[in-house]
Amino acid sequence: MIYRHIHIIVITMIDRVLIDTLSLRAQDFAVKWKDKIRKAAHLKHYNNMDDAALMDAFTPVYPLLSRTLDRGMDRSLVGNFFVNMGKTRMREGFSISETIYAINLSQQVVIEYLMNDFVLDNSIRMYQAMGAMSKITEFYLLGCFYLTKGFLEATYTTMSSSDKVSEALLKKYFKDDFFFKKE
Repeated sequence: MIYRHIHIIVITMIDRVLIDTLSLRAQDFAVKWKDKIRKAAHLKHYNNMDDAALMDAFTPVYPLLSRTLDRGMDRSLVGNFFVNMGKTRMREGFSISETIYAINLSQQVVIEYLMNDFVLDNSIRMYQAMGAMSKITEFYLLGCFYLTKGFLEATYTTMSSSDKVSEALLKKYFKDDFFFKKE
């Protein structure tokens, strides 16, 4: 019974240092993300961006992750952020696969921080890190889901209005229920 109680407290409690670090050092995380992008030659659209624009594009992810770890998953907040990111990337000419891979690299940066720089000096901190890793993974998976929704929605609306593709044909290939379609 005591183990169960401690386990519940530890899993729900994410270390304050991690939460604050993600928010206060968002630019540092973005620099590490940028470095990973630069090493990935197949991310041609991201690699065509200058360093400042590249980091500006992803710096806001880390405070959002921090807020999510601190206050719990707010699907509306996370969804809105990533839907808008997906729409923006589509309009900028990025591919969906490149955009999702960039999200994966951001997750890698956070997990590497957790594994390499976050001080795991006792068993409680290790449990906190494991709990945080689970929440981080959930955040990025949900982010990819909403990013894809936003990207496809922007594709749908562009094809409908600019390319004059019929609604029947669009509905045949776009099976998603776009809940942010009205712009």
